[in-house]
Amino acid sequence: MKAQALHGHLDALLLAVLEQGALHGYAIIEALRERSDGSLDLPTGTIYPAMRRLERAGHVASTWSTVNGRERRTYELTDSGRRALAGERAGWHDFQLTVGRFLDPGSPPTTPA
Repeated sequence: MKAQALHGHLDALLLAVLEQGALHGYAIIEALRERSDGSLDLPTGTIYPAMRRLERAGHVASTWSTVNGRERRTYELTDSGRRALAGERAGWHDFQLTVGRFLDPGSPPTTPA
């Protein structure tokens, strides 16, 4: 899956990955790949700018740490990030319900008011 297909959803995915705890950049990429069964194999050039954007927004905080003898930036959710993730989930739920009315053949049709 290409990064363009995730337009508008990447931040939510990154926040969700960090919900379980702090991770360094490469571990975030691995978590996305693993949780998507390999569908999300995003390059560092997509992930790191998004992480910087989330940090500037106050949704994640970062610190430097040593992982396997290498210095890495580790990211974790802030309280603001948890609230943002809750909002993203609510928005996703509404989006899924609305689009499902058109694309999911099992969805009951709505009647005009």
